Amino acid sequence: MKLIECVPNFSEGRRPDVISAIRDAIAAVDGVVILDVSSDPSHNRTVVTFVAPVERAVDAAFAGMRTAAAHIDLTTHQGEHPRIGATDVVPFIPLDGATMDDCIALARSLGARAAAELSIPVYLYERAATTPARENLADVRRGEFEGLRDEIATNPVRRPDFGDPRIHPTAGATAIGARPFLVAYNVYLGGTENLQVAKDVAKALRHSSGGLRYVKGLGLEVDGQAQVSMNLVDIEKTPLFRAFDMVKMEAQAQGVSPTWSEIVGLVPEKALFETAARHLQLRGFSPDMVLERKVRAAVSGGESVSAFVASVAAPTPAPGGGSVAAHVGALGAALAQMVAGLTIGRKKYAAVEGEMKALALEATALGNALASLVVRDAMAYEQVMKAYTLPKETADQVAARTQAIDDALVGAAAVPLETARACAAVAELAERAATKGNTNCASDAGVAALLAEAACRGAVYNVRINVASLSDRARGTTLLDEGAALLAKAHAHADGATRIVEAAIGA
Repeated sequence: MKLIECVPNFSEGRRPDVISAIRDAIAAVDGVVILDVSSDPSHNRTVVTFVAPVERAVDAAFAGMRTAAAHIDLTTHQGEHPRIGATDVVPFIPLDGATMDDCIALARSLGARAAAELSIPVYLYERAATTPARENLADVRRGEFEGLRDEIATNPVRRPDFGDPRIHPTAGATAIGARPFLVAYNVYLGGTENLQVAKDVAKALRHSSGGLRYVKGLGLEVDGQAQVSMNLVDIEKTPLFRAFDMVKMEAQAQGVSPTWSEIVGLVPEKALFETAARHLQLRGFSPDMVLERKVRAAVSGGESVSAFVASVAAPTPAPGGGSVAAHVGALGAALAQMVAGLTIGRKKYAAVEGEMKALALEATALGNALASLVVRDAMAYEQVMKAYTLPKETADQVAARTQAIDDALVGAAAVPLETARACAAVAELAERAATKGNTNCASDAGVAALLAEAACRGAVYNVRINVASLSDRARGTTLLDEGAALLAKAHAHADGATRIVEAAIGA
């Protein structure tokens, strides 16, 4: 399972009823787990931390945004913290199984939805930024709600990534992004007599003063002790142990040694594993060597490929062909993404780098959608089986049962039709990857196209068989027509990719 952490910040920290409404809206989305809700009356701000499967993360964040927009009026809002919107910022952070590309795709999906359905202009920031000028959140938020309200329509630099250049009158705008996990980490240097040492160490440490690239730091007095307070904003590039080692080195240069350290809030296990491995000088260490990780993988049900295959092989109707088609389509998307990734960064393909980056993100989004459809297809057919169990003793019961079966069959046909749409799009990406991508990966692009076509055909089969079971087949005419058109599209793209592959490997 791909898991995403999301930490939306809302411009409300004083009204418990509004805070509860926002939290409850997010928590109501299936699969979401709320990890923390922190409110600050002085800042008039609430930070909600939740975890969700990748396919539900956008729904959960949108639910919070919609509720915030209904209850928060920025024209009357006052607080210490800078803000541009009722939902001020929404960062997505990759957890187990997820990647930064997943989070970028989520940020774009949420941005498009918020602009279309809530009329809230959206700015993409950090890793999701469409321009370097918007990577830094502080730059996006400069001038706050009032300044953005005055400039958004007249200053081209402030034009949003999604939505019209017109601020929502009460909900403002929102910054949506993708970023690594942020770790709040403090190192203590003894009593207050060492406060100046802590300030000197923080200055040497933080990036703004020429220190470590992804570290923000301050020297503070906390409970009678000298503290170096840090935010590690990218622990992949500046790991926890490197920050501690530099604090220790700089402090010892002034005759002071760290006494203890602390993590505020949550920390990824990877950060602690890396620190332990470095301290113990473990060679060839991998988190996969950790017992509990193996146990979690073993008990996670159908998340592994082998477990999914076993569930398909079981003598039960679901998961069946529709779920398999979606899974195969997801594999095709993954291959297209791989080809793009092996094209990006190579001088020979510099002219298409931007297109390949966009292709990789499209493939990521399609793969996530198809992964969700694997489960949804099985659930849709379960509704059909449930309808067939309804009583049929009287004429009224027979009529009600027939109606329920037909409704369930239409629903069961609509899901594989979504799969067919996604697979046709994957086939198009595969052809583009074959045409412009790394020629050494031509065969991979060809396999992606063939998988996408096969998955599309399989999905359309499922549409057709459900429609064929309807008491009134006319209800399925539109579904059948769209399915046929999608299959023709997928075939055309797969055929085009095949010709390119044959030309590349035939020499």
